Amino acid sequence: MTKKKPIEEVLEPQRLYLVTPALTEGESFAPQLEAALDAGDVACVLLRCASADEGTAKKIVRALLPIVQKRDAALLIDGDAQVAVRADADGVHMRVIDTSGEERLEEALERLKPDRIVGAGGVKTRHDSMTIGELDVDYIMFGDPAPDGWVPPLEQVLERVAWWTEIFTIPCVGFAPRLQDVALIAQAGADFVAIGDAVWSDGRGPAAAVAEAQAALVRTA
Repeated sequence: MTKKKPIEEVLEPQRLYLVTPALTEGESFAPQLEAALDAGDVACVLLRCASADEGTAKKIVRALLPIVQKRDAALLIDGDAQVAVRADADGVHMRVIDTSGEERLEEALERLKPDRIVGAGGVKTRHDSMTIGELDVDYIMFGDPAPDGWVPPLEQVLERVAWWTEIFTIPCVGFAPRLQDVALIAQAGADFVAIGDAVWSDGRGPAAAVAEAQAALVRTA
């Protein structure tokens, strides 16, 4: 498999990064994803699957991957390098919260690089961030949701993003829990701003939510 676009083009800042809900299937979610992608400049879509069953995950990828790639974005799999390879996705996002997580990240890097994207998140401390930065990751994300939906305080994410972008050249993603946080994270210097439930639960629909986030990026730039 070769990526549809060079990684430096896919990961060209400053763009949006969408995080899906934990999906049980892909067909019913496809129209929402299409509407969201058409409303803004989205670099990546992080696919979260509710089930660890590989067969189910592959079906969801098959339903959504053409939608994402048609719009020159990358579809990344949350936490499963094997599914990313077998379903021919564009890469993987690994949460690194402990030693075993770092080992899984290293395995993903060995298996997927250089043809696919490997990003890292879930990092707790500055020291851990620097350790991850020494690996061949394509980006590091601050504030990404835990499997139970918990996210760190926004102030912590802003501080970590500002610190990282001042010192390091590896791109960073800042997760915005609310649409009104998009501008703050962009102003802190994030190369990409990730949004999740703030898009999918918006009563106006995902297109309006992404359009608002995109407008915030434009104003910040």
